[in-house]
Amino acid sequence: MELVAIVAAIALLEYMVFVWLAGKARGEAGVPAPAMSGDPDFERHVRVQENTVEQLVIFLPALFLFALYASELGAAVLGGVFIVGRGLYAHAYVRDPAKRGPGFALTLVANIVLVVGTIVGAVSRLF
Repeated sequence: MELVAIVAAIALLEYMVFVWLAGKARGEAGVPAPAMSGDPDFERHVRVQENTVEQLVIFLPALFLFALYASELGAAVLGGVFIVGRGLYAHAYVRDPAKRGPGFALTLVANIVLVVGTIVGAVSRLF
């Protein structure tokens, strides 16, 4: 489980970077708290942060459950796919939101495989 824990920690570090970038964009744009709009660059960074936390809610439990019921190595690999997908998503979204698709797709596929794999693995243990 150590490898899976490392992957989870890297995903959380990536999220922390997105939080920092959103805060940096807020400062550079001069958007006072608690405002969440007013500058397009800031808004794109905030959207990356928000979307990533939405995905982490699925990813983190699914990562550990997949490791438990399906494969630890598979969970780590899928976790890597998720992390790369989030990075691509963030980079593309900040530059041009219309080009976020490939990064979002990697994130989505990783999460789907983790969740479905967990269900299949857990159900197979029942019989």
